[in-house]
Amino acid sequence: MPTTSLFQTTMIDPSLRLRRAIRTNDPLLVRRILKSHPHLLHNPDHTPTGDANSNLHLAALLGHLRICKLLVELGHEADGDEGSSSSSTPALNDAHQTALMLAASAGHTEVVHFLCERDPKSILRQDVRGRDAIMEASLNGHDTVVQILLTFAPGGAQAALSQADVDGNTALHFASSNGNLLVLRTLLAAGADAGRKNVWSWTADAYSATVQAEVYFKTLLQGQQRRVEGSPGKKAVRMVERDED
Repeated sequence: MPTTSLFQTTMIDPSLRLRRAIRTNDPLLVRRILKSHPHLLHNPDHTPTGDANSNLHLAALLGHLRICKLLVELGHEADGDEGSSSSSTPALNDAHQTALMLAASAGHTEVVHFLCERDPKSILRQDVRGRDAIMEASLNGHDTVVQILLTFAPGGAQAALSQADVDGNTALHFASSNGNLLVLRTLLAAGADAGRKNVWSWTADAYSATVQAEVYFKTLLQGQQRRVEGSPGKKAVRMVERDED
């Protein structure tokens, strides 16, 4: 009769090993696994809490820059039809989020800078809630990330800041709601519209998280208004009636 061993070697699925290698920030192991299993380049996580995040989503969320660079080098973001960087399309998870959105939300400046340099168009992409990377960074108070995103935003910072989510909230609304004072200053300096209302007819200052944030917000607006009024091209001209002879 055939005998069966009481101890059988359990092989770990390559997709799981790959995600573990990404989590432990081991680019050499990631490269080795992908060399043996090139079909796992994207490897969406379909576990209940995985949100179908790809390898790049996971690496960006964790801030592992070397792995992000490796995955992009291997063609993670390349269009399958063209295979060129000019026609690249970023991978999306179940919520239609890009890797850039996850990196911006977590405040990983180096990863954000790398992804922005490579594909600035992805800065303006919006997920199923209408949120973009700038909104995510503003919500979580990552001022340096916000500045990087605004620097690379196609069409300029002011155009990027005009975007709103499905409820009409802008990046300024998100920064205000969490009391992120540095981000508020950056957004207003970049041209964010403080008078913009969401679908509930609320402006960003109405969502101030604290009294301190509200006072700071209004102080910034007052200072901005004074600079506009005092600029050479915006000086008010006082009309003086001429005396009749």
